[in-house]
Amino acid sequence: MKIILASGNKGKIKEFEKLMPNDDVVAFKEILGDIEIIEDQDTFKGNAIKKAQTIYDELIKKGHKDIIVISDDSGITVPDLNNEPGIYSARYAGENASDKENNKKLIENLNKNNYQKTKAYYTACIAIIYKSQVYTVHGWMHGNVINKEKGEGGFGYDPMFIANGFDKTLGELGYEAKKEFSHRTKALNLAKKVLDVIL
Repeated sequence: MKIILASGNKGKIKEFEKLMPNDDVVAFKEILGDIEIIEDQDTFKGNAIKKAQTIYDELIKKGHKDIIVISDDSGITVPDLNNEPGIYSARYAGENASDKENNKKLIENLNKNNYQKTKAYYTACIAIIYKSQVYTVHGWMHGNVINKEKGEGGFGYDPMFIANGFDKTLGELGYEAKKEFSHRTKALNLAKKVLDVIL
């Protein structure tokens, strides 16, 4: 199955490719080139749908038929920091901020509030568009965020996040361990069930 992924995030694209080894996952840029999608919705679901719909509409305009577009919006939420960074996870330290810059800002805000460790959770919403119908699913991963980076694995806030039931950060555990229980894996497993029904 050919799936167009409405994301330019290399970390996410790699995760999708590994999680869907039997499918042909293609980043939209390979077909459409650069398209800037403003993530201005106030929920992960809203942003996921907007990304998928934008790419779907562009592909239809260019004559592509019988296509599946999948997008994902995800991030980390820290309840004790007024639910920051939430939907702003990818741009917490500003537009086009690097993972390191975003992590640095989160560490600074944890330290300002004297949190060495506090509860946090990851959310992933996946939107699927097929034959103009929109479907969405969610996955969550709960745990704690710490005020330092540990480990080189994963991407985003992974070096700061310790999932419930573990004593190492996702950055220390590495991808193979993370994929068993991550928010994106949970959402993708549900997305596959949706695809099984609609295809």
